[in-house]
Parts: sequence; C-alpha cells; structure tokens
Amino acid sequence: MDFNTIKEEFMNAAKAAQMLQVAYVGVANKLFDCLLQNGELSVAELAGKSAKDSGYINVWCDAAYAFGLLEWNGKFSLSDKGKFLARQQETIMQIPAQAMVSAHMMERAATLMKTGERPGEKVLLERESILPMFGEMLERSFAGFFAGTILPQIPAYEEINAQKGLVVDLGCGNGWYLRKIAERFRDIRCLGLDGFHENIKNAAILAKEQGVGDRVSFAEGDIYSFKPAEKADLVAMNRALHHVWDKKEKVFEILAATVKPGGYAVIWEPHWPKDKEMLRKPEWKGMAMQNITEYVQGNHFLNPEEIEAQLAQAGFKPKTFLFANGAESLVTGKRT
Repeated sequence: MDFNTIKEEFMNAAKAAQMLQVAYVGVANKLFDCLLQNGELSVAELAGKSAKDSGYINVWCDAAYAFGLLEWNGKFSLSDKGKFLARQQETIMQIPAQAMVSAHMMERAATLMKTGERPGEKVLLERESILPMFGEMLERSFAGFFAGTILPQIPAYEEINAQKGLVVDLGCGNGWYLRKIAERFRDIRCLGLDGFHENIKNAAILAKEQGVGDRVSFAEGDIYSFKPAEKADLVAMNRALHHVWDKKEKVFEILAATVKPGGYAVIWEPHWPKDKEMLRKPEWKGMAMQNITEYVQGNHFLNPEEIEAQLAQAGFKPKTFLFANGAESLVTGKRT
C-alpha cells in the first residue's frame, strides 16, 4: 500500500476511536439510559435528570450529535446507534467501555515499557469511572455466549444438576456466570468468591433481582485462604486463571482440595495460539492487543495444553472444548 492509503486507514481508525470515546462518556454517566427513559431533553433537562454538570453535558451532546449518537430537533434524543448504548436487553455499551479500558492500559504500557514495571491489577483503580462498570462490561460481553453456546455443550453441568450439587466460582465478579447456571439448572446450588467487597454486594443484589438468590450466594475472600463448608461438585475459574498463573501450583492444590472425588474443575480461558500466524485472524487480533494489558497486570494468556498439564498433575483427568472458531477454550478436569 502507498502512503496515502495507509494514512487514510489510520485516520478512519482514529475517527472510530473518537466515536468510542464520546460514547464512553455517555455510557459511564448513564446519559443514554436517561435519554431512553425520558425521550427528548434539552441540555438543562438532561443535566438535571442525570445530576451532571450542564457545561459538560452541553459539550458532550454536541460531540454525540456530531458522531450520530444523538439527534437534534430543538432538543436532544437518541439516534438508532445511541439507543443501543443504553443499558437494556440488547446493548453494545460494553464496546466503548472495553475500548476505554484498552486505551488506559496501552498508555500505561507505553510508560512502563521504559522500566519494565508490571504493577498488577491496581492499574484498573487509576481510572475511577472504569471499575464500577467492569462486572457489567464482562457480563454484557460473555454471558450470552456462555449461556447459549458453552453451557449446553458441557455435560458436567447437567450431571451436577442431577446430583443437586454445589458449583463454586473462584473470582466471581458480579456473579453473572453463576446466575446463568442457576437460570438453566434449577437444582444446582452456587457459591461465588471474590476479593472485592463491591463485587460481592452487587452480585447478591443481582441474584435476588433475577430470582435465583435462594440458590446463589456469595462470599468475600481470598482464593488462597478459601475453605468452603463442604467440598464442591464443580469449581469454576471463569477467565480468571491467567490472573493467578504465577502461583499455579498453589491454585491447583486448592482445586484438588476443594473438589470432591468424581467432581470437576472447569476452567474457561482465551485460547492463546501456539502458531503466531493465528494472531492475524479476526478472532485473535483483539486477544493479541489484550495480552499487552494482561502483561501490565502481571499476567499472560494461556494455551489449553498448559492448563491440561496442571490439571493432570493435580489429579484431574482433563478434556478441552474449543469455541468461537477456536479462540475460546474451556478445559474440564474430572477429579480421580
């Protein structure tokens, strides 16, 4: 490609990034939700109903209109694109949220590359608007895929349901993974563990609202000191193992001690390919970029063979299931 073609490609990408940044401001402040609920609003009315500063609302509305997220007819209203940025059953609110997380992490990587520092997950706390949305962002990104594609194809869940068994999720976030299991399987009991108090508080509220609070409970705590009142029939780690891989021997020791004989460990992770050429395929491009953000946090994505080896060493019989054209892996291990 010549210079002008490449320049145009990058300029178009920059404009798309600008639209995502404008959308993020509206998503983080629930401005799209406010407009969805109230219809047409003036700047003053939107500022009042959203309890936000009118000066910021004014400049944001102009930018959102410029990028086609709002319409203007004397007052502002949602465009067709804007409607799907509100929090509703069909939403794309997670896309600008993910884009902002990525932008923040790329800036940190650009700075930290000079020293080699890898500060860990505390970098997520550096932007106060991001963390409150993190659980919902993950839920909107993965819950439908999990419930519609993964869950029906993993026999272990049906088996545990028939036993009226206990499923434990280590690193449960806002509890969406367990809520989806409880929706589908009426006889499974669920327990979620997370180290963040706000996650546990929010998870319990959402489970109650969804009508599964009697079968889904949550506890605040550290995975390394976790001692359940009863051994679990299934322990899940939902896109969380790569966060603790540096202590994998201890983690798999905990899994072996927590899962009862005949029970399962179920580990869902992005599938990091062994063949570098795969990174140019659509399913892996975003993963390659996200792996930079994981590196900043002290992590890296895993290959299923690595997980299988650790499960086997811990006394489990492993089996890998691949989804999303191979970009997502779910590794089960039956306790022998």
